[in-house]
Amino acid sequence: MRVTDIGTLPKFFDRYITLVEDVDLMSGLVKYQSLFTNDEYEKVVELGDKVYAKDKWTIREIVQHLIDNERVQSYRALRFSRGDMTILPGYDEDLLAAGANANNRSLDALLQEFEVVRRSSLLLFSSMTEDQMLIKGNANAIEISSLALGFQIIGHQIHHKNVINNRYFPLLDQ
Repeated sequence: MRVTDIGTLPKFFDRYITLVEDVDLMSGLVKYQSLFTNDEYEKVVELGDKVYAKDKWTIREIVQHLIDNERVQSYRALRFSRGDMTILPGYDEDLLAAGANANNRSLDALLQEFEVVRRSSLLLFSSMTEDQMLIKGNANAIEISSLALGFQIIGHQIHHKNVINNRYFPLLDQ
């Protein structure tokens, strides 16, 4: 299933979903299964804990945030696809980041966890029928389908990769 199968894009989540090119969900999840190319990985290692502005996350904190977001969105997709219409709350990304202790973990451990979480998401979404993917539930007062949540995962990753490319990598030239 493709982005166009979502229909009307859900508010808030649309800013991420619109970043995804016209691919089917499973191909998109596979395409973005690795967070960094070899060249990007070397740059990320060189960056260490540098941030582009005060109170911004380090690269390790961004990777942890991507992991946390993917877990939350996959959980929501699981519930909705199985017909659970319980209204699900939002989550506080800053609270999760503060409690994650990402800067005390190695980048390699975080990237390994990211890849495992992505494999789990791939298995979850591949288990859903098209009808299940289109079931909408309520997350953080927003009506959204499992399909849209899957594309949010991809678009959210693209968003943060853009931030890394445009705001973090230029730090290496300073």
